[in-house]
Amino acid sequence: MNIFILLSINFVYGFLGNIVSNAKPLPYEAIFNFGDSFSDTGNAGILYPQYPGNKNSYGSTYFKHPTGPKAYGFQYLPVYMNLTKAKDIKKGVNFAVSGATALDVEYFKKRGGYQPTSDKSLSVQLDWFKKLKPSLCKRKECDNYFKKSLFLVGEIGGNDIISLLSLKNETELKRGVPLIIQTIANVTAALIEEGAVELAVPGNVPIGCSAGTILLANSTKKSDYDQFGCLIHFNTFMENYNKQLKHAIKILRKKYRQAEIIYFDYYNDTKRLYQAPQKFGVIWFSSDKNEALKACCVQCGSSASKVCPNPSKYVSWDGVHFTEATYKVLAKGLLEGHFAHPSLRPPPSKIA
Repeated sequence: MNIFILLSINFVYGFLGNIVSNAKPLPYEAIFNFGDSFSDTGNAGILYPQYPGNKNSYGSTYFKHPTGPKAYGFQYLPVYMNLTKAKDIKKGVNFAVSGATALDVEYFKKRGGYQPTSDKSLSVQLDWFKKLKPSLCKRKECDNYFKKSLFLVGEIGGNDIISLLSLKNETELKRGVPLIIQTIANVTAALIEEGAVELAVPGNVPIGCSAGTILLANSTKKSDYDQFGCLIHFNTFMENYNKQLKHAIKILRKKYRQAEIIYFDYYNDTKRLYQAPQKFGVIWFSSDKNEALKACCVQCGSSASKVCPNPSKYVSWDGVHFTEATYKVLAKGLLEGHFAHPSLRPPPSKIA
């Protein structure tokens, strides 16, 4: 789950409580988020303050400062590593950690290749939730409380995929993907067992269109790219990954008929921006397809980093994550469009 989508859901369903009449209850009273850097708003900044990436300018257009240590107390949804007030947790908690994987980090240590930067895997985040649960509600209260809560299980798995791809071993990749999918399914099931009633499980994005992937692949073969400049092989891989995830969700729905499990189609929600950036307004995106595939922040996290003068004109922030302008379009696609299956509960107000 990316930061702006998470904040948009928080804003639409929570902050507007000051405007919406008390006579009409808000669709969700609490949000619990699990994931990686797409939705971490401060946990990694507290856990790993030594990492340069936690001190860069990501968040400069929304938070007005980095989304690392200085932003961990963000008012919309408190991060698990900074729960200083008991009242904060009643509206939800963010357990996401930048660099987190679905699989436990030991899995990658045994295989070599690119190593995840965090050991706070999805199962660790689940354990955090279980430890916090007694403070959230008492046994008799939990059923009613969780019926009014939304659980976001991801986006997670992207860092697993990056690590597996770095091995350049098709056998390891084929072995690893089902394990990632099963881990996400197991944690989703565990949350339902803990009382979760409505859960959103996002698929992954078209990494073949990612500026970072294109740069690393550095392919000179025209046949490797589609008409939009995206790497075909990587996007085909991600389409298959998402297909497996949707199948796992289908199985969960049959087993847990009392729960509403929503699939967030990040892949198609995102891909349309690369295919036709001009449709989303010249204020946000360049009409040049090649420009749409470039990153705003070059060498982010290092002392040599350079940030474009107007991030709102770019789809990609740093080659991996998106800009606020992109996140806003994606959030609208999920909350108001056709990229959530089934749809979330109707929001009391539209995203501006």
